[in-house]
Amino acid sequence: MTFERLPTHPTAEELIDKAFSRAARAGRAKSRLEAQQSMLQTAANILADNLENLVREWPDFDRTDPFYYELADALVDVDACRRSLSELSWASRKCREIRSEYQDRLRGDTETARKFRKQAFARLADVIEEVEDDLASLADARDMLRELPEIDAEEPTIVVAGYPNVGKSTFVNSVTNARNETARYPFTTKQVHVGHVEDEYIRYQIVDTPGLLDRAPEERNEIESQALSALTHLADTVLVFVDASGACGYPLSSQLALRDAVLEAFDVPVLTVCTKADRSRAVEADLYMSVAESENVEKVLETAIDAVGYEPELPYEG
Repeated sequence: MTFERLPTHPTAEELIDKAFSRAARAGRAKSRLEAQQSMLQTAANILADNLENLVREWPDFDRTDPFYYELADALVDVDACRRSLSELSWASRKCREIRSEYQDRLRGDTETARKFRKQAFARLADVIEEVEDDLASLADARDMLRELPEIDAEEPTIVVAGYPNVGKSTFVNSVTNARNETARYPFTTKQVHVGHVEDEYIRYQIVDTPGLLDRAPEERNEIESQALSALTHLADTVLVFVDASGACGYPLSSQLALRDAVLEAFDVPVLTVCTKADRSRAVEADLYMSVAESENVEKVLETAIDAVGYEPELPYEG
């Protein structure tokens, strides 16, 4: 996943302590003038390299899949992350500049070199303290982004929508043999269910996202609405489950209103599936299914796969 390998971010204090402690050990291994030079080089390199590595480990948001980009932006404000990363890059360069500037001054007698080295350390510490807030905000962003569910934005994806208790999880469990993965979006307490199925050597991803597509649009908060927008980049087709019997606890009119909202939000095939068809078929639907009676379950899956229309890229043959 895009954000799962984000590194742990040290605080400014931790970074300074690490650099100066290593520098002290490096100085003890040398004597006199060489000790001061070694301490400066060690401290500056550790600070510059650590900051540079932190920036490098973050993904290029301009190349991030739109699904994950919008999820990230809903959680942490991507532009703010960009600004903080830019500040860390500046601080890394500044540490190297200070090293070069003072390395030339550490000449002559040891005492004078020690004074210049201490001056350099003070300036290095000032630089790191200047990006203290950026380190902290990126650490918070990292913790939130790592909690995003592991969904492969490259796999052909079938999204399942519908009110609670209409049979979504039962369907996903039925058509996916392997144990389904569960995770949570950081902004909802409900679990995201992800299953996989293979057809003609192509793996399809089936995603049920309670908390996003199981209630009316006006009931979603701003973050959930943006997360739903992210889903529009992920889905290749959507199955909207409706329970015409009303046994799910929600009136059919509300269920169809949710279906209409999904139709408006997604620019992919949206299929209406009447679940619990053994109880009632009193709704116009694309498909009728009863998992309890093993009726048309595979047909629903096959129709969804056909609607995806996924064609893998084949090697070019000249």
